[in-house]
Amino acid sequence: MTQTLDDSLVLEEIFVPGYEKVVWAKNPQAGLSAIISIHNSSLGPALGGTRIYPYATFEDALNDVKRLSRGMTYKSALSESGWGGGKSVIIADPKKNKTEDLLIAFGQAVDQLKGEYICAEDVGCTPADMTIITQATPYVVGLPHAKSSGNPSPYTAWGTYRGIQSILKKVYGSESVEGRTVAIQGLGSVGQALAEFLFWNGAKLIVTDIDEERRNRIGKQLDAQVVAPEDILKVSCDVLAPCALGGIINEQTIPELRCIGIGGCANNQLLNDRDADALMARGILYAPDFVINAGGLINVTQELDPLGYSSSASRNKIHQLYDQLMVIYDIAEQNRCSTHQAAISLGDYRLKYKIGKRRQPPCFHHAAVQV
Repeated sequence: MTQTLDDSLVLEEIFVPGYEKVVWAKNPQAGLSAIISIHNSSLGPALGGTRIYPYATFEDALNDVKRLSRGMTYKSALSESGWGGGKSVIIADPKKNKTEDLLIAFGQAVDQLKGEYICAEDVGCTPADMTIITQATPYVVGLPHAKSSGNPSPYTAWGTYRGIQSILKKVYGSESVEGRTVAIQGLGSVGQALAEFLFWNGAKLIVTDIDEERRNRIGKQLDAQVVAPEDILKVSCDVLAPCALGGIINEQTIPELRCIGIGGCANNQLLNDRDADALMARGILYAPDFVINAGGLINVTQELDPLGYSSSASRNKIHQLYDQLMVIYDIAEQNRCSTHQAAISLGDYRLKYKIGKRRQPPCFHHAAVQV
């Protein structure tokens, strides 16, 4: 099925088993090639970030957006945020190819879905970019306006911090990070905020980032040990916090890990589901990424409340991710399965019985419309 808009935007639907809708949006005039993936909308409209990344091939982009949108389904189900699982990727280099025309063309594609998918910032995409996208569609969250939540990074970082505390509690019997060593891979806006939370609460830090200037600057600021990117997965630590791109926990890296737990804000940390079993076999406690990093989703959920955004309500709900993770650890222990499988099973149960289904339509305050 193909739809056209002004003879320049083309939406081509791609059939993907197990997914409700996957759309390839193309606008050669604007340089747009994007994929919007809606995995499951049982609990509400699909919501998820827009990643701008120079994928080597279309298949790479498709595989990434499928994994990301599926992760959003479970992220929403387990945080009871009342959203479906969706994600989008724009195949472009954000440093070279990101233009206003590109973003507006993408916004036009989102608008054609009439609220089935709501976009937000992600890797390579900023709140300022989201503002440009609103010129073409109201279906956007994470904007800098009076009733908005703005940058979700500190909230994602806070949820990740609480998740690290849950790992320490389960393993050591105390949630205190004081004196514990945490290795952080990636010092973007979320990774840096997480490092600061840990530093101010007494943790010892080992950090890295692909940007040498950034890792050295933040390392000095937070009195952290700085290592090269290729060494971070091999360092001895209490908790490894992957805060960059996904797929880094796999059959090649797992034998090299020297940690007791893994808890970070990156999406899709496991390359394959079976990698969770390998972690369990090694006695490494894994906080499922789609649970521990749900802070950003929870935060923007508050933004679409009819009364407008409340940072306190957001903080309080994110704080509860600790309890959700403790439940998942117990389920895994009782059923002798990986924490990843325990989280998926709990998510499937909530999807099947529509636990946490959205009762109120989202209110897009920036557009003064309710959809």
